[in-house]
Order: sequence, then structure tokens, then C-alpha cells
Amino acid sequence: MDINYELYKVFYYVAKTLSFSEASKKLYISQSAVSQSIKALEKKLDQNLFIRSTKRVKLTPEGEILFKHIEPAINLIIRGENQIMDANSLNGGQLRIGASDTICRYYLVPYLKEFHEHFPNVHIKVTNATSAHCVDLLENEVVDLIVTNAPNPRMNSVRNVRKVREFHDVFIANDHYAHLKNKRLDFEELLEYPILMLDKTSMTSEFLHSLFQQHQLDLVPEIELSSNDLLIDLARIGLGIAFIPDFCLPENDPDLFIIKTNEMLPPRQLVVGYNDQVPLSEAARYFIENMS
Repeated sequence: MDINYELYKVFYYVAKTLSFSEASKKLYISQSAVSQSIKALEKKLDQNLFIRSTKRVKLTPEGEILFKHIEPAINLIIRGENQIMDANSLNGGQLRIGASDTICRYYLVPYLKEFHEHFPNVHIKVTNATSAHCVDLLENEVVDLIVTNAPNPRMNSVRNVRKVREFHDVFIANDHYAHLKNKRLDFEELLEYPILMLDKTSMTSEFLHSLFQQHQLDLVPEIELSSNDLLIDLARIGLGIAFIPDFCLPENDPDLFIIKTNEMLPPRQLVVGYNDQVPLSEAARYFIENMS
């Protein structure tokens, strides 16, 4: 089927913004031209792609299917155009990274600082997402590289993965639990206390639940949050025992201590992942090599 690329481009921006007016602004064409392009595409495909109303625009099921295919294709084209325009130069262009809030704050900041100091003209765009969702960002060509926790079963689809750091997870508490300072607890004993941990969408939560299940224990946390920073804050005021990566624990924190366990907590890794269907930009390649 011979369909003009521009029609798909218009469809992409309408589907992305769910707004004909916003799409017209991004494309620098009139709203009428956007509407006519969508009508032409729908006619060629013989499908309704959007449900239109006075207040909102919504994708039809057929539109959602098309968008899943169009989004990575458009991103791939945009990425190729940017790389050609940059001419493999570190004097401009963009570095796109996907990572969780925690990894950004506690691991990536020094590397971002060093990169920006050396290449101030390269625009850095960081997209925050869970480790699992970061893989989706990479597969859809929204980012050049991702930095995630491992093990992460979603990373099996990523063509290139490099380990950049090993870390351990720890249980932390404040002096409300001072009687535990010089003890080693079994996982079963830990269940007698309120456990604070990340919610079930995180790889860290999946990791801890799996450890307890290996010991035939059912872990029911007192509080589940989406932020390690909040877990640390709640542990600091004595609401429970928080489970966090050790690189998040402030050094020599006077208010918190690590609770030791009899069961070994296996190490995990921070890994950088990227796909090579499209050659990495010089900016992305430099950033990866600087971390490794």
C-alpha cells in the first residue's frame, strides 16, 4: 500500500499528543491540514483511527495498533536524521538516557556532570522510568541507552548489556530498633517488624519477594512506595525497617544503621543496555565507555 510518509508523521503527532491543535503546533501546519491528513490516512487504510469529540481525541483499537508500529519507526527516523546532522560530532546533538529516579540521583549524577563539563553543547535528556519500563523506551528508540538494575528478565531482549557496578541491598532502621544493632536476624524474624519497601512494579520488590519465597516465607510489607528517598525518610522517623540499595544510604548517617541478616543477600548489578540496530552516536558511545 503506497501511503505518503507525511500522513504517518501527522498521525504520530496526533496520537502522541491526543490533540489536533498540539500536533499542528509541533508540525508547523494548520489544524485544518492536520485534520485533512488524518482523514486521508483513514480513507487509505479504510479504518477509523481516532474517536473525536469536542473535548478530547482518543485512539480507536485500530489506531492503538498502528501507533505501536509507527512510534518506533518515527523515532528511528528522527534518530537517524539527528545523527546525520550531528555528523558524529560531540559539538552538538543529543544524549538520551533512560533510568530510574534512584539510579539517576545516586549513580548517574557524577557521570552526567563530567559529560556536560566536557561537551556542553550536547543536550542531555534523561527519561525516568522503572527498570522494566526502561526496556520499552529502548525498544521504541525513545532513548539511546538505559541504566537499570540486574537481574532484570526484561533485559533478555536487549542486544548489548554491560555491567557497570555491583551493589548489595540492605535493611536499615533508626534507633527505635537499637536493640537489633548487634544481632543477626533470620528473614522469619524480620517479618515480626514493619517492612518498608518499593512497590511491586519495581525489580527491587520482585527481588526481595523472591528471596523470601525461597525460604517459604510470605512477605507482606507494611508500606510500599515508589521512591527510595521516601523509604529512607520513613525509616529515619522510625516507621519501620526499610529495604534499599546500599548506594542510596547516606555515608556515616548518624540516624540510621544496617540490620544484619543470617541469610545472605546476593549482590546485584547496575548495567547499561543499548541496541545496535542503529549505530550509537559518538555522545552515547563516550558516555557508555566512561561508565564502564
